[in-house]
Amino acid sequence: MILVLRALGVGDLATAVPALRALRAGFPDRELVLAAPDWLSPLVDLVGGVDRVLPVTGLAPPDRPGPSPGIAVNLHGRGPQSHALLLAADPGRLFAFRCPSAGHPDGPEWDDTEHEVRRWCRLLDWYGLPAEPGDLALARPAPDRAPVGVTVLHPGTKVPAKRWSPARFAAVARHLARTGHRVVVTGSPTERAVAEQVARRAGLPPTAVLAGRTGLTDLAALVAHARLVVSGDTGVAHLATGYGTPSVVLFGPVPPTRWGPPPDRPRHRVLWAGTGSDPRWDGVGMHPTMAVLSVDQVLAEVDEAERAVRDDGAVAA
Repeated sequence: MILVLRALGVGDLATAVPALRALRAGFPDRELVLAAPDWLSPLVDLVGGVDRVLPVTGLAPPDRPGPSPGIAVNLHGRGPQSHALLLAADPGRLFAFRCPSAGHPDGPEWDDTEHEVRRWCRLLDWYGLPAEPGDLALARPAPDRAPVGVTVLHPGTKVPAKRWSPARFAAVARHLARTGHRVVVTGSPTERAVAEQVARRAGLPPTAVLAGRTGLTDLAALVAHARLVVSGDTGVAHLATGYGTPSVVLFGPVPPTRWGPPPDRPRHRVLWAGTGSDPRWDGVGMHPTMAVLSVDQVLAEVDEAERAVRDDGAVAA
């Protein structure tokens, strides 16, 4: 058995896809078990190659750890806590970044400035498993209950510093609706009030608010079959990358060089006003690097994303 730890969220799982596929290709006959939150299971199915999910909550030991793995792989962090959790499973080998304090002097050195996708690819490369950073595509679910061809605005994130103003999201929504986009507003159940505020200010009908009404599979289908996604630096942006759905992603304080879409894909646009790497913010609410991003800038990037789609269509024809 190969036991992989990635006990985080949607974007974290999406950025680990190339590494997971490298493990599947390297060990085609071994059971591949992913230790992750149980609610991520529908998205794990869309990644493919993972045999089962071992439910974990953060770095707490799993309720049913199962047999000792032949190899444990830390795609969660640099250690020592994540290393210790995997070492407690008594693996034959541990693939992880070097962490002598956790009893693991092996492995490559951690690089704080590295892009999240390339970080885990480099780790596996170090252990002789080639990984392709561009292998980010997810299986496309049937739309079923999800509307097709809509423009998705996702104003929420878990981190307050990464949230753009609801008033500015509303201005974007209002303009897009006036120019022919069918706009919907998504989010978690706790973000429904923000989504309703955006829709109300934009003059959208209550039915446009999908926040709190979509499970993970429905959200993936919505993004997979959408016209466009506009969001902050959060999981929905990574779904857009995985499905090739045109997107505009607003970054701050963390730069797109660490969490953004591949720079060679012009249908995925990024906006960032920072000057350094991961500047700290001790204030409350939106980070200053988000506050300076304007509605006009976002709309200009929407035009660029849609132009890239038209150019791709012209080349294909």
